[in-house]
Amino acid sequence: MSDCHPNSPVGTATSTRKSDAGDFYTVALVGPPNSGKTTLFNRLTGLRQKVANFPGVTVEHHIGRAILDTEKEVRIVDLPGVYSLAPRSEDELVTHDILHGLNPEVGKPDAVLLILDSTNLNRHLVLGSPILSLGLPTLVVLNMADDLERRGGELEVAMLASQLNCPVALVSASTGAGIEKVKQFLSGATARPAHFAQRVELPILQDVPGRRQWAGRMSSLSGYRAPAPPLWTRRIDSVALHPIAGPILFFFVVLVVFQSLFLVAPPIMDAFKEGMRIAGNFLGSLLPAGFVRSLLIDGIWTGVGSVLVFLPQILFLFLFIGILEDSGYLARAALIADRTMRYFGLQGKSFIPLLSAYACAVPAIMAARTIENKRDRLATILIAPFMTCSARLPVYALIIAAFIPDTPVLGRFLSLRAVTLLGLYALGFIAALLTARMLKSSILKSERTPFILEMPPYRMPGWRSLFMRLVDRSWIFVRRAGTVILIVVVSIWFLSNLPLENGNPPKIENSIVGKVGQFIEPVIKPLGFNWKIGIGLLTSLAAREVIVGTLGTIYAIENPSEKNPGLQAALQKDLDLGGALALVVFFAFALQCFSTIAIVRRETGGWKWPIVQFTYMLVVAFVSAFLVNKLTHWLT
Repeated sequence: MSDCHPNSPVGTATSTRKSDAGDFYTVALVGPPNSGKTTLFNRLTGLRQKVANFPGVTVEHHIGRAILDTEKEVRIVDLPGVYSLAPRSEDELVTHDILHGLNPEVGKPDAVLLILDSTNLNRHLVLGSPILSLGLPTLVVLNMADDLERRGGELEVAMLASQLNCPVALVSASTGAGIEKVKQFLSGATARPAHFAQRVELPILQDVPGRRQWAGRMSSLSGYRAPAPPLWTRRIDSVALHPIAGPILFFFVVLVVFQSLFLVAPPIMDAFKEGMRIAGNFLGSLLPAGFVRSLLIDGIWTGVGSVLVFLPQILFLFLFIGILEDSGYLARAALIADRTMRYFGLQGKSFIPLLSAYACAVPAIMAARTIENKRDRLATILIAPFMTCSARLPVYALIIAAFIPDTPVLGRFLSLRAVTLLGLYALGFIAALLTARMLKSSILKSERTPFILEMPPYRMPGWRSLFMRLVDRSWIFVRRAGTVILIVVVSIWFLSNLPLENGNPPKIENSIVGKVGQFIEPVIKPLGFNWKIGIGLLTSLAAREVIVGTLGTIYAIENPSEKNPGLQAALQKDLDLGGALALVVFFAFALQCFSTIAIVRRETGGWKWPIVQFTYMLVVAFVSAFLVNKLTHWLT
């Protein structure tokens, strides 16, 4: 029986079959989006998972273990957030199949935790009817109890439990208040007392207005009084959702984020870079000159370190995005984006996957499962890699720092480097929208569907959750540096030292790497690239940031430690401004990621669309880089 670990890829399923001794039981965790479902899952299991204030983040089931006071274990399956069990989208289908026992990997759950937002009970309780009608032992978990009390709401828990004929717990998943009641219910899953095995008998309400009336009646009979909306939420929304002020505010927030990347992160990066240099020199002094020293210092240490130095900048970006997510602001951003995206044939639901693509295109493509319309979903999948993922940031930051002066644009508030980085992010977004317009007006044309999004109140971000998210992101980045990037830089080092000439390494231009680079150089020379950049482009197909490690290794071999001018200075020798701008534009458009290609093949069911997508993005990247290079030379 295998387990799900914190770093398992999204959608990794594990067996939850009971052992021969009958020790393990499966409990499904289900609820509407934005109910705090995943926060409860993390608190019960200790597994770390991203939490956001809008639907569509969790697209497949996740499994964790809850260790109870009885030292027994209960398997908890975290299902995608849904408003109903009618499977209209991929994530609703996942929830439907598991709750009905149609998923052979998971089997039918033994019990259900139905988590609802207690501050929005009238609307969320609509999901209660189809869940309770399944006949599974169910605990209704009313979350955000602290928010309910603070805002003056009321609820008689015992009365609601009597009306529903099932246990009800009022909890706060974020603070942990009331969690013991949930654990008591889970303990029943291991002891299986009579009250746990009882089945709730309810009429199956197929009609949505029937279900809404039932939810309203249950709420009323339990003495429920909805809390008043926070006054400051309404005041902020009067600006944030304004048709003119809203987009201006959003643009201002984005400017602050990008400027901060060049104000806060660089000192940390410089300190890290200097520490790597000092440590590298010290390690090098302990080793005799030769192959081993060259491999460890010029190959592994310099190559991997060239990428790791950008970790602070990536973490700051994720910190800002996490704050905006957890505060509830990005739900407003999705609504603002819907007004723009409709002109390009997309709907607001596409904003959620496209936003997550700023982290990585792979989960973004999987998050497109929340889109019911298949043509809209396919269009979103095809344009998602245009969004600037975190793997592009090291390349952008390297080139911008080397070629763009730190000139003030709006005094201390905004620099030319921040404007350049913002322009590259905007470039990818514009390319995505124009491609979507082309697709939705031709081969993927379809009727527009309404965009419905529940607006959560503004909340203070959970700092523990943000911290753990950054820890996870750091581990993912370091693990990638320790696997993919390490393999590539070691391979580059070996190929740069072969074939031997009289028992000695050749000049790098005469090595296997040099020969391969010179073979492809005529193709990329019109873009302003030499053979070294060409090798970097090839290796970056494994992962975009690999180009930084590749170039770091090549330049370290070309210029041993005592002569190495540094990666930025080496690039300034090999690239002019036109070639540098062409390189970042190429990276803005090209699909250089095998993982993304593989997930597109899986999500679309074949190789047709991945091949079309890769070819289209490569052509756009090549032509755009060529034009930028020529235009820069003409202007300068």
